[in-house]
Amino acid sequence: MHGYPPTVNHKAQTDFAVGVATEIAGKDMVIDDFPPFMEAEDFAYMLEARPGAYLSIGQGEGPTLHHPEYNFNDELSPIGASYFVKLVETAQPLVAG
Repeated sequence: MHGYPPTVNHKAQTDFAVGVATEIAGKDMVIDDFPPFMEAEDFAYMLEARPGAYLSIGQGEGPTLHHPEYNFNDELSPIGASYFVKLVETAQPLVAG
């Protein structure tokens, strides 16, 4: 195989992830119909093997990840961390014991 396969999200997992993102950031800050774009992503192999969703935490205009001039917006760290915590808490709630 030459190159990477397309990164194709699964609907149920995407809907779940978008729901959690909406809880964290609000509906106006979540783009759930992002247009396809050309980018090599090794997570595509994971999505071929298991259902899931690949999402991005947008940080506005400018160079994207893997570009030599990319500069991560550190102010997004709490939002990203809150998203992943809520994702896990929602998908695998704690069982009182």
